[in-house]
Amino acid sequence: MANTENAEIAEIAEIGVIGGSGFYSFLDDVTEIQVDTPYGPPSDSLFLGEVAGRRVAFLPRHGRGHHLPPHRINYRANLWALRSVGARQVLGPCAVGGLRPEYGPGTLLVPDQLVDRTKARAQTYFDGLPLSGGGVPNVVHVSLADPYCPTGRKVALEAARGRDWEPVDGGTLVVIEGPRFSTRAESLWHQAQGWSAVGMTGHPEAALARELELCYTSLNLVTDLDAGADTGEGVSHEEVLQVFAANVDRLRGVLFDAVAALPPNEKRDCLCTTALGGMDPGFAMP
Repeated sequence: MANTENAEIAEIAEIGVIGGSGFYSFLDDVTEIQVDTPYGPPSDSLFLGEVAGRRVAFLPRHGRGHHLPPHRINYRANLWALRSVGARQVLGPCAVGGLRPEYGPGTLLVPDQLVDRTKARAQTYFDGLPLSGGGVPNVVHVSLADPYCPTGRKVALEAARGRDWEPVDGGTLVVIEGPRFSTRAESLWHQAQGWSAVGMTGHPEAALARELELCYTSLNLVTDLDAGADTGEGVSHEEVLQVFAANVDRLRGVLFDAVAALPPNEKRDCLCTTALGGMDPGFAMP
């Protein structure tokens, strides 16, 4: 489903990283390629580089100029593009608000659960609509009981500890539509449910990755205490950017250590690899 230019680059990456340019901009010999998908263009070009001997495709989630708000990201194209170049394991770092007082700015959380509170996002490949390159998706119901790859989570946790950054092991990420932050009442409700952090981009990435039988691991950097967990004026965009910038170097270190420790794609043995259970998706996987 890639264009003819990209038909020759189907196996040029092993691992995908969805995040900002801070994760790849300093690497040597980064190659930029454009990938077409049946769902339109991804957020940006893919940037190909090598980390610890592993071939990695980096994709700026919001575009290189951070011009795409969370609700306008083409999540389906993003995951499709990564798979089309060979990536089978995906790391998805994102900034989140902490929902517990102990999860203050600078906390790294590796969630094991997800709650979707988005409203208007295309969140499945199995919508029954014909694809531009041919084929019509079948009706397929994929389990998302455990939305994150267990192998990827274990690797991410060990990578953080190896950097002397003790992570929160598990927890629930609730994803809201954005781009506004939560009201204080919404935040208090999220807290009352026992959820751990709130973000705007973790869904539908995990669900789409599962439908493509990709391993997906979310790494949540807490940049603020969400409105209901804070007695101040509430979170600001500037505060989020400042905390993220202050932690991007060590987050990058954790990501790169995780990339190095992920198993070879051909040795994946988690349930992510058989998520479709042999069901025919109705289209050719990229």
